[in-house]
Amino acid sequence: MEKLKVTVAVITKNEEKNIARCLGSVKWADEIIVVDGFSTDKTAEISESMGARVIKHKFSGTFADDRNVGTENAGNEWVLHIDADDVVTEDFRTKLADVLTSKEDVVVYKFRRKNFFLGHSMDHGGFHHYIPNMVKKGFVHYEGDVHEVPVYKGYAGTIDADIEHYPFDSIGQFVDRQNRYAEIAAKKILKNEGVLPVARVKKEMIGKTFKVFWKSYVKKQGYKEGMYGLVFGALFAIINFLKWAKYWELVRNEKL
Repeated sequence: MEKLKVTVAVITKNEEKNIARCLGSVKWADEIIVVDGFSTDKTAEISESMGARVIKHKFSGTFADDRNVGTENAGNEWVLHIDADDVVTEDFRTKLADVLTSKEDVVVYKFRRKNFFLGHSMDHGGFHHYIPNMVKKGFVHYEGDVHEVPVYKGYAGTIDADIEHYPFDSIGQFVDRQNRYAEIAAKKILKNEGVLPVARVKKEMIGKTFKVFWKSYVKKQGYKEGMYGLVFGALFAIINFLKWAKYWELVRNEKL
């Protein structure tokens, strides 16, 4: 059976430190598209020098739009969506080739994303998880703001392999990035739910924050990662607190 061709789509914004490593890991792809949010560094130049087609797309407030732009402009039937801080492993490439020569009636495939924290592989705590980002053009579109997800009608399959994710090089970088994401999420809450009672805001701000930490550090055994698991779990819990604090900031002049 003839091997199906694959387009790799990457979304970027000022990723000159990561993009070469990312694109180098997918040089086997039949086509590479970089959907760039008008980077002010050398992201676009590096991408083009490595054979990628760069599409400038102003961020609309939702990463789903960026994903959809990548899919719509793909020249192949299958599109692998990744981020600039991802690295596609050789094992993934091999497993992907096996999947695409099968006769499965599938429109989206999920695969594992292994997160690295300051160079440490996070195998516990819920940070080694599945994402459904291998999609069939014409059958799938993305929805959502920060945590965009593919929406589809059809069957989902699984690629039994990992893609490595290096989301930040320092805690400072993590805080800067999540600050932006928390603001997007807070605006979405206000838009969808309006001004909520103070009791609800406090519950989400305090109770949910502790719940996020407990789930990661205890229930999903993040403690097995030592200090890495403690700090990583705490940081993700703080994201929830920050999101609701920003929501409160947006409506603080209203009656809560």
